[in-house]
Amino acid sequence: MRVKLPAHEATTAQLGAAYPYVATRRLPAAGVLVGRDLFGGAFVHDPFDLYRAGAITNPNMLVLGQIGRGKSAFVKSYLLRQAAFGRRIVILDPKGEYGPFARALGTDPITLRPGGAVRLNPLEIAQSANRDEPGGAQARISLVADLASACLGRRLGPAEHTAVELALDAACRGTVPPTLSTVVAAMLAPSPEAARAVGCRASDLAADGREVGLELRRLVTGELAGMFDGVTTPGIDLCARVVVIDLSHVYSSPALGALVTCAAAALNRVWDRPGTAQTFLVIDEGWAVVHNPGAARFLQASFKLARARGVANIVVVHRVSDFAASGPAGSVAVRLAEGLVADCETVVCYAQADAELPAAERLLGLSEAESRLLPRLRRGVALWRVGTRPYLVEHRLAPAEREIVDTDRRLVATRTDPRP
Repeated sequence: MRVKLPAHEATTAQLGAAYPYVATRRLPAAGVLVGRDLFGGAFVHDPFDLYRAGAITNPNMLVLGQIGRGKSAFVKSYLLRQAAFGRRIVILDPKGEYGPFARALGTDPITLRPGGAVRLNPLEIAQSANRDEPGGAQARISLVADLASACLGRRLGPAEHTAVELALDAACRGTVPPTLSTVVAAMLAPSPEAARAVGCRASDLAADGREVGLELRRLVTGELAGMFDGVTTPGIDLCARVVVIDLSHVYSSPALGALVTCAAAALNRVWDRPGTAQTFLVIDEGWAVVHNPGAARFLQASFKLARARGVANIVVVHRVSDFAASGPAGSVAVRLAEGLVADCETVVCYAQADAELPAAERLLGLSEAESRLLPRLRRGVALWRVGTRPYLVEHRLAPAEREIVDTDRRLVATRTDPRP
């Protein structure tokens, strides 16, 4: 005897949980072609169009993946395609990998090195603003406080913050734009007038700001001098359609997080310029930022302003555990790092080791079925989370893109070239 069971009925939400990729709806917006949805059709993505369509609440992106799984190739080709549609591209490049990318788009990287010939002034404000306006002064105070916090690895105390404010006020009294050098000089040797403004002696004010001043001094006269200690070098156009800042000469420095903050701060004056195109700001090797509480706070503020500025921040890291490793469990550093993840509505996750799966489920909001896929993803395939929607996407490269995005070229040449 055959028993006929009633048809099973379920909501789309239930089917989506049972078949997370097959039952996922297509994204409701156009975008650049990324590759192939492994469950059928082409996969396109654009964070600005998706935000306008209401599919996501912010344009920020997080890209993760083990070395050699296609993470860098995806980021570079994605940016190349976005540039073709008129988007502005800004890259902070700690490893010096984006030189071919920059030259393919008609520019050269801005290479910063200790004692080099190129300088960026992070204290310049938007050219459209009057440098004496309160808004410009407040922006500089916040910037120097964030930078000092990044250098020290902690928040500034009230006395230190006051010392920064008074030093900036003194540095802004001249006829030339303030620089970190003039701020440091004013912190280490404050004037009696500055001290009287807060009811103390100059020696007491100097003592209050001494630790901050000495830490910032490393950027202007110490082993890191020659990058951010003067006015911006003439001819450097931070408003160009493509800007690549090469920090590879300080990649191994413990101060890398602070230097990334300094470079990003130098770009701050660009965002508020009238007519600025929608911009992708890429922070490669993002571990240097998430491990530094001050730098993480600076980046978090940038994330919060993404919608107002028309900037999509893209943070690139290797492992999910990079966020948990930013400090002790429950610490401010870990909360800041996890907050950055929460502010990324698009997550692109290439292969991860088995040990990363618990953190992936917790931080990325993956289901158990989704996280189990991560160690099995082959090169070029990533699990995408766009808002709450999961996709399995195989990234495809055009032949003309391969030479531009190939980060293994020198390794392969070394392995196959028989010459010494």
